[in-house]
Amino acid sequence: WSANLKTVSVAQPLSVQPSRGLIDEKFIVLVQNALPGSQLTIHALHQCEDGHSWEAFGHYTADTTGTVNVSEDPSMGGTYSGVEQMGLLWSLRSVPGSKPGLRMRKKNVQAPMEVTISVYKGHQTQGFADMVPLSGVMVERWYMAPGVRRIPITEDGLTATLFLPSGPGPFPGLLDLWGGGGQLVEYRAALLASHGIASMAIDYLTANITRKTGKMVDNQYFETAYRVLQQHPQVCSSRIAMMGLSFGTSITLKMAIYSKVIKLSCAVCISGSHVQPVDGSVEEILKYFHKNAEKTRLNEKNEVIWRDLLLPIPTDPLLKADVGQLQCPLLLVVGEDDQNWPAPESALDETMERAGNSHLLTVLSYPNAGHLIEPPYTPHARSSTFRTVELSQKVMCLWGGQTAEHSQAQEDAWRKMLVFLRENLAK
Repeated sequence: WSANLKTVSVAQPLSVQPSRGLIDEKFIVLVQNALPGSQLTIHALHQCEDGHSWEAFGHYTADTTGTVNVSEDPSMGGTYSGVEQMGLLWSLRSVPGSKPGLRMRKKNVQAPMEVTISVYKGHQTQGFADMVPLSGVMVERWYMAPGVRRIPITEDGLTATLFLPSGPGPFPGLLDLWGGGGQLVEYRAALLASHGIASMAIDYLTANITRKTGKMVDNQYFETAYRVLQQHPQVCSSRIAMMGLSFGTSITLKMAIYSKVIKLSCAVCISGSHVQPVDGSVEEILKYFHKNAEKTRLNEKNEVIWRDLLLPIPTDPLLKADVGQLQCPLLLVVGEDDQNWPAPESALDETMERAGNSHLLTVLSYPNAGHLIEPPYTPHARSSTFRTVELSQKVMCLWGGQTAEHSQAQEDAWRKMLVFLRENLAK
């Protein structure tokens, strides 16, 4: 990364290193030459592509040398507390007065997330826009490392984007599936490519072909995506994985177990379930889920809780993907406070134990983590507005999770996911 720091003032030297880096890379925030023992607020401000502003801040006390090091010193209050090196990112929240239900998601991965880190005198909690900081620095956080290529895929009726790592390859490949909100969501695939995996983000619920015909894609759509990825000259055809979150997990398990075309080296399933009509199409799986719509609950804030729609876990084998047939390593990531899907109840240990393939299963289970387990330092949305594809209505959806624990889970799970993928895609 070429260093190109935008500095607001030099009165109170503030440095952030690296000032430009990947979104999952830690930075060091250092304040020097402050009055020894003085109270300071370190503040982060980010304006999203949709125009909404987000902020986070911690309260610090300068040491006897007039220094604050965010990676070593505890925050006494603010949006996070304790020693939290990346608290200024993971505790970002929409600024007071914002509309409710916002969730921060990167749309244009070819531009960085820009965050202004500033230092203020005293322990402040509000009105930052009206205060003059002692010093400030702009930092850039990228999903795409230098040299990563973004290639829109429209062939064979697909709506997808392929991200190729820097260099000639061939690279291991991955199909990246998000959940029931549809759209082409690129940021996780871009970040995986930044770590050396050719990753294809796929829109399968709101694909162009669905918009044109009004018909949902069939199971062959995913096999087509697999073939296109497999046949790319810079992809190693025998080393391909699938990753799914939420409803993407249903598709990932279906393809991993039942497809005659898709042969995976491994699969990662985040916050999902194996409950589905095993012979079902995408449309039929969605219909099955919504057959139980009366099990929808609302909490005291009128936020929608959908986790009961698949409970109790059916005993009918035709309503569960048969994980006993799975032949590739599977990493399951579970948030124990998931209020959207019954991920904790869908742990597959016993089924796979009985089938004799439990050696293929790794489960990461996190207390107080919610449904949306995203790349590290993604701000936690306990709830947000959500538009379902099949109902086309906006609701305030409860995802779950406690901010600090959820954020720790995101960091831990991402690190272990990358290790799992590297190990299984190297074979």
